[in-house]
Amino acid sequence: MDNNKIQSKVLAISNVTESTYILRLERNGFDFKAGQYLVLSIPGERKAREYSIYSGENDDYIELLIKEVNPGELSHELKHLKIGTKVQISGPFGFFILKDEDIQQKKPVVFVATGTGISPFRSIIRSNPEIDYTVLHGVRYKIEAYHKEDYLPKRFVLCTSGENHADFNGRVTDYLKLNPINLKALYYLCGNSAMVDEAIEILEEQGLPAENIKTEIFF
Repeated sequence: MDNNKIQSKVLAISNVTESTYILRLERNGFDFKAGQYLVLSIPGERKAREYSIYSGENDDYIELLIKEVNPGELSHELKHLKIGTKVQISGPFGFFILKDEDIQQKKPVVFVATGTGISPFRSIIRSNPEIDYTVLHGVRYKIEAYHKEDYLPKRFVLCTSGENHADFNGRVTDYLKLNPINLKALYYLCGNSAMVDEAIEILEEQGLPAENIKTEIFF
């Protein structure tokens, strides 16, 4: 099957928070590497949007973690699709993946995410549970710790900027400033551009080589 463009049925839509949901789609032979993204559209419409894949390489379905924005946007339309509706998938795209040699050598990896930017990291960890990982997830409120239970507690740090009921009160960049950097680790950054830019500056100031930093910017 040609993986560049396929049609896939909606299997389920489940709310995670009031504004965030998971769209589960038929796998339909779609192959990808954990960390990649796809382009999703509704047949007959011009709107299309890039979404990082939230499910693992070995799952028999595709999941996307989607934050609903203003009515009229694709994220709003997708949330209200009927089960069984066909959508169009293009891809996969992107190089925000772990190299095979890094996985084999069990090189330590720190995943730094804001909001739904955690999507590629869940896919990577779900596909490679043996890796030596740490997740830093920055959100406003604790309720936005999407599927926190999927990660080992000692490897997951929740940073909340809007309330003081998490592992760390503040932004992920505040956490990076206040805690020692593992100079032997790979740092993967995914989320809004302001966080990514600030995190790069903090990491490089502390001596992390630029080649140890990988980025994916959501907006």
